[in-house]
Amino acid sequence: MTSKHLWSGRFETAPDSDLQAFGASLAVDKRLWQQDIAGSIAHANMLAEQSIITTEDAASITSGLNEIAARIEAGTFEFNTQDEDIHMSIEKALTELIGEAGGRLHTARSRNDQVATDTRLYIKQQTKALAEQLCELRSAFIEVAEANSTVIMPGYTHLQKAQPILFAHHMLAYYWMLTRDFKRMMAAHDAADLSPLGSAALAGTGHPIDRQKTATALGFAQVIPNSMDAVSDRDYLLDLIYACSVTMVHLSRFCEELIMWSSNEFGFITLSDAYSTGSSIMPQKKNPDFAELVRGKTGRVFGDLIGLLTVLKGLPLAYNKDLQEDKEGAFDAIDTLTQALAAVKGMILTMKVNTDVMYQGAQGGFMAATDLADVLAERGVPFREAHEIVGKLVLLAEKQGKSLDELTLDELSASSPIFAKDASIALEVLKIENVVARRTSEGGTAPDQVREQVELAKKRLDSDKDSIL
Repeated sequence: MTSKHLWSGRFETAPDSDLQAFGASLAVDKRLWQQDIAGSIAHANMLAEQSIITTEDAASITSGLNEIAARIEAGTFEFNTQDEDIHMSIEKALTELIGEAGGRLHTARSRNDQVATDTRLYIKQQTKALAEQLCELRSAFIEVAEANSTVIMPGYTHLQKAQPILFAHHMLAYYWMLTRDFKRMMAAHDAADLSPLGSAALAGTGHPIDRQKTATALGFAQVIPNSMDAVSDRDYLLDLIYACSVTMVHLSRFCEELIMWSSNEFGFITLSDAYSTGSSIMPQKKNPDFAELVRGKTGRVFGDLIGLLTVLKGLPLAYNKDLQEDKEGAFDAIDTLTQALAAVKGMILTMKVNTDVMYQGAQGGFMAATDLADVLAERGVPFREAHEIVGKLVLLAEKQGKSLDELTLDELSASSPIFAKDASIALEVLKIENVVARRTSEGGTAPDQVREQVELAKKRLDSDKDSIL
């Protein structure tokens, strides 16, 4: 290139060095080098096929770009901090390598449609990778559920013991959360799967290009029909970061439970040493730091979403320099979620489930109270009346420091004519195993229902894995 700066023909002085550094994005967007080279090769080939440049120039451009790619992969390519972005860094190196033909690559193209193309290609790749990780974590939840299929634990509402459930049932609840996350991630992939290449700066180009050819060559589903929308749309990045944010919410919720469950107060699980840390002063400590980090890093992904929403909210059409701020938050959300998914998968597959502690926890808290009321309702007592009868029994037991199954037959008989007729009914219902087994409604925690849910989860997982390919 003969000009010192890309736009130096119009300007009499060079940009201020501090402002040039302020406006540069190479440090962030250099990770797009593969996509930038792929887009340039597709563009050069299309230009040759349309007789806009010669086939010799296209061949030289392709060869030069492939050499640059090899250098980057080998770590011998020098990213010059004076280059504004990855596009100029590669184009400058290409021109130095092959000469005048390199300057013809930018025919019928603007950095506006170029960066949009690069970013969309990258997001397609990364959403697929995240979707695969989500499938791996979903598989881990199924594995843990099957390995602990008979384990009973207390279920909670308001963080108060509510009703006994199977631990497998609890694990599968997170499986279904992650299944929705998978769907959102693939929707973000599909939103990115549209080609902006050929839209140029904003209005298209007068050259006889073929946008369908470059879209097909790059694996896009179709082209974006409006050139102004093509260079200014970043909705697909919002979709991505939103998908990452919701997934982080679910991972954070699970990590909160791991943190509680691994405490001495609960003792439901023991985290692996590999996923715990110690204290610099207290020798006895084993801290769930990685679960806490997942919980803490959720906020930064939220910030990535708010940041991009704020960038976009007041932009007139079409391209504005503000859009340079679109990638850092998206990349951060991708990186953070990638690490969080790996951490949670490791924690769940290596943790020890303390079966006896969970079962003992399910004995307290009067968690069979609803079933006792249901027995009365099944025998004709209006449920609201049955609720009151059992509530009085709970109060009686609580005052005596007993559990419901420790009440005497006389105390049960005095509470209702039905129990007076046959108090053994109440005693049978109060067994925790029977409480769990009674939850036979579809999606309930009864063992048969949970087994059916596992099979359904496996089928859905297989289908989702196939859809990524």
